[in-house]
Amino acid sequence: MKVVVIGCSGHYYSFIEALESGLEAEFAGFAKGVDDEVCQGFISAFKEKYGFRVYENYLEMLDEVKPDIAIVNSHFNLNSRITLDAFERGVSCYTEKPVATTLEDLQLLKKGYERSGVHFSAMLEMRYTPAFRAACQAIKSGKVGDVLMITAQKSYKLGQRREFFKKRETFGGTIPWVGIHAIDWIRWLSGREFKSVDARHSTMFNNGHGDLETAAICFFELEGGGFASVNMDYLRPASAKTHGDDRVRVVGSKGIVEVMHGKAVIIDQDGERDLELSETVNPFVDFLHQVESKGKCLVSAEDAFKATEAGLYARQSADEGKRLYFSY
Repeated sequence: MKVVVIGCSGHYYSFIEALESGLEAEFAGFAKGVDDEVCQGFISAFKEKYGFRVYENYLEMLDEVKPDIAIVNSHFNLNSRITLDAFERGVSCYTEKPVATTLEDLQLLKKGYERSGVHFSAMLEMRYTPAFRAACQAIKSGKVGDVLMITAQKSYKLGQRREFFKKRETFGGTIPWVGIHAIDWIRWLSGREFKSVDARHSTMFNNGHGDLETAAICFFELEGGGFASVNMDYLRPASAKTHGDDRVRVVGSKGIVEVMHGKAVIIDQDGERDLELSETVNPFVDFLHQVESKGKCLVSAEDAFKATEAGLYARQSADEGKRLYFSY
């Protein structure tokens, strides 16, 4: 399998980790997604070790290398266009989330995928962590009964972000960038689609980061009954022991499952106990196996599209200060 990387502004890490673990794939080329993307650190860190060629233009690379897979993680507003260019050349894509930063680009991406016949997944990689997988397994096996309510949290340190984070046009917004993981958990854990969303966000205390929102709250109604909320922020103190604090609480008719600090806990008729955690699965390897017809990727193309759509609806709701209904 020949793999190329386009851009270095997102989460290419699972691919590098797979190579470090002995993945039998050729790292065949690298190119920026846009001229002003800062990628010298990436090139210096990995070029000598993996021997890939650096291209000035990603289209030239796609046409010359003819890779099996492109890892797309440039400035977020460009990823949908880059992915479409790869689709048009018959290249499967593992793309940073959100896979589009506007609803219009998302529709173009969906149509391009449907025409292409290739494989596609998004970097919704938190599904793969042991605690979240254990929680999902418990819920899907019926241990909490019918899901009624989900509350989720994403809290990060802000630090100093790159320039493209400071403009909505290039960043896309904190809800579709940070909140999309928790939004994805809602569909994944509940098995229900979104009915409506009412969201709010703020750029207060963003330490000179322009349009970047530091806090947001989203309330979702779910099809078939039930509701969910997501709160996210970039206000985690620098003194915190970890960069992020990711949590979810799922309330069902027979019990509750909570994920916090890397642990999954269930409370049901048998009492309260930790759920057994399985080994970590590498997200890129999971996608690669799908491309090789060895299995089905945990994050489907539909999952990528639905999570992105919900994130963009929520951002619009926050911008307009009103509830929006999903139109499927």
